[in-house]
Amino acid sequence: MCRWLAYSGNPVPLETVLFQAKHSLIDQSLHSRLSTSTTNGDGFGLGWYGHPGETPYRYRSVRPAWNDPNLREAARAIHSPLFLAHIRAATDTPVQETNCHPFRHGHWLFVHNGLVRDYHTVRRDLMLAVSPELFASIEGTTDSELLFFLALTYGLATEPVLALERMAALVEETGRRHGVEAPLTMTVCATDGQQLVAVRYSSETQSRSLFHSTSFHHLHELYPDDPRITAAGDDAFLVLSEPLVDLPEVWEEVPEQTAIVARASTIMQHHFNPHLP
Repeated sequence: MCRWLAYSGNPVPLETVLFQAKHSLIDQSLHSRLSTSTTNGDGFGLGWYGHPGETPYRYRSVRPAWNDPNLREAARAIHSPLFLAHIRAATDTPVQETNCHPFRHGHWLFVHNGLVRDYHTVRRDLMLAVSPELFASIEGTTDSELLFFLALTYGLATEPVLALERMAALVEETGRRHGVEAPLTMTVCATDGQQLVAVRYSSETQSRSLFHSTSFHHLHELYPDDPRITAAGDDAFLVLSEPLVDLPEVWEEVPEQTAIVARASTIMQHHFNPHLP
């Protein structure tokens, strides 16, 4: 399975979380502690925003994240107030750039950890459920990108949590119609540059790991001399597959069947309840 993280706060260099933390995302690409696969070396991707209202930028590669010198240069140079990063462990689809996360459409970015079980069985039905005006924008072959476009079809741009619930419900209904047990496992994050929307959910209620930061204001009080914490600001927020550092009271596990919406300093949790219109 994959590992990902999402950050919002003051603009910081991407290397702060990709390289500099003790258990950074790059370290997780080789030594994941909570994933079903220790190594996540089937490509990686970054997605970031420069200014509000701009189309996000992306950098994706099929190289392992730990073995790309350009990633280190880019992470040192790029400062952003909101970004996603993803390292991939492929399941049933090829290792190719179009299958690397994050996926992008308009102002939206999307990352996923998990899978649609027996994807080859349900793929055709799910593809046909994508809105015709969105279908041509699908670039790759992975189940993760298809989940994104189904969420867009169900109104991700206007009601993101509801759209993700409907997407999940469609996958489950389609899977069960084809005799697939526990069709969906996912931790996902979607963002339009203004908000982070993250979900932890699986059909069998045994979801992949997901955590979020508690309080950067509290962190600043505990570690006033750490320039990285100061630079992020008191309202900074991280949601991620695995904690970056082993510090008490810094991380909180996201409960099963939960959606988180983070917008500036406002963080809200919702029960995630898949249902079709």
